Amino acid sequence: MWRQRRLQYIRRNRKRLYEELQTSDRLNEHLDEVDRQADLFFSQLVKQLVEQQGITEDLKAENQLLWVQQMNNVQNVAAEIVLNELIYC
Repeated sequence: MWRQRRLQYIRRNRKRLYEELQTSDRLNEHLDEVDRQADLFFSQLVKQLVEQQGITEDLKAENQLLWVQQMNNVQNVAAEIVLNELIYC
């Protein structure tokens, strides 16, 4: 997911960078690194946000629907942060 979004972004908005990476044959290397960093950052953010908001396994056992809603919210927030701080820069 991150790799594709980064590729789309640099193709549209950072044309010079895209051309440099492509001509130096480093585009795939760049996209792999961004994807790796984004995955790690996303995982860390989700973990932090879950802890901050007190989303626990107890909640999952007591009210599964609420737990799913809160986890989806956390993942959406984390994805937006990753996009803004890593992908669209």
